[in-house]
Amino acid sequence: MSKLAAAAAALLCLMLFSLPSHAQIIARGNLYVGGAWGRSDLILDQDDFKGWNASVEAIPFTRFSFAGLVFDASGLYRPGITQYNLLGGPRLSFTYGNLRPFVHVLGGIQRLRSDVTDYRPTAIDFGGGLDYKIFLRNLSWRVQADYMHTRIISASQNHIRVSTGLVFRF
Repeated sequence: MSKLAAAAAALLCLMLFSLPSHAQIIARGNLYVGGAWGRSDLILDQDDFKGWNASVEAIPFTRFSFAGLVFDASGLYRPGITQYNLLGGPRLSFTYGNLRPFVHVLGGIQRLRSDVTDYRPTAIDFGGGLDYKIFLRNLSWRVQADYMHTRIISASQNHIRVSTGLVFRF
C-alpha cells in the first residue's frame, strides 16, 4: 500500500508542478520602443528632457532564461541641448504570470551637445522596470526607470530617465 501511495503522490506532484511551467514560453529576446522623459543635473543647473528610448535584449541561454544581454539607446532633447545615450550590459528578470520585472546595470557612452560644446563622457546606468503582457502573445507594455551617472570636466552629473512603450518578444 505504501508503494501505491508514494506513486500517487509522485504523480500528483508531477502534475501540479508542470502546470505553471506549461504556460510559460521562453522568448529568445525582445525589442522595446517607447517615449522617454529625463532630468539631468548638468554642471550648474537641472534640465528636463523629452525624447525616445529603444532597446534590444538577447536571451542567449534557454537554461538561464532570467539572464539577458541588453543594448539600449536613447535620445533626449530640450531647446539648445541634445543628449544621446548608447549603453549595454546584463539584465536579470523573471516571469510571474503576465508580469516580468527586471533590473539591469549598463555601461556605455553619452553624447551631450549644446549650442557651444560637445561632450562624450562615459556613463553607468542602474535601472529596472516592469513588462506587462497584454492581450497579444508576443506584445507587452513596459514601464522603466533608470539612474545614470556621468562625469564631465571633473564634475559629476546625475541623470534620471523614465520611459514607457511597447515590447515585442521574439
